Amino acid sequence: MKRDMDLIRKIMLRIEEEYVSTAIFNLQVEGYSAEQVATHCKMLYEAGLLSDYKAQYASDELYMFGVGNLTWDGYDYLEKVRDDSVWKKIKDTAKEHGVPLLIDTVKQISSAIISAMTEGAIKAITGP
Repeated sequence: MKRDMDLIRKIMLRIEEEYVSTAIFNLQVEGYSAEQVATHCKMLYEAGLLSDYKAQYASDELYMFGVGNLTWDGYDYLEKVRDDSVWKKIKDTAKEHGVPLLIDTVKQISSAIISAMTEGAIKAITGP
């Protein structure tokens, strides 16, 4: 299965929205199968962005899965990709420069975009 960074972002937004104090079981994301969501949750866990991931299979098919909350790094990553316009700029920039959309690439591009936005906001407040 090919990694889908849009799905990664959607999963993280859903976990932030739904997580209270226990695992979320069989997290659903509209337009994606349970297998796709579970596989991407496992990727997030392996990348250190989720605190927990467990799955159970029956006859080689996904029976159920559960995820924990976002980790500190997971929340930091989500803050960088939360805004729809920033996310679009990140994807457009990566595509324009032929850069693969990896978690580290997204972090670097988003940091540059956010820095530019911050500089613009500071200039607007302090003047030219």
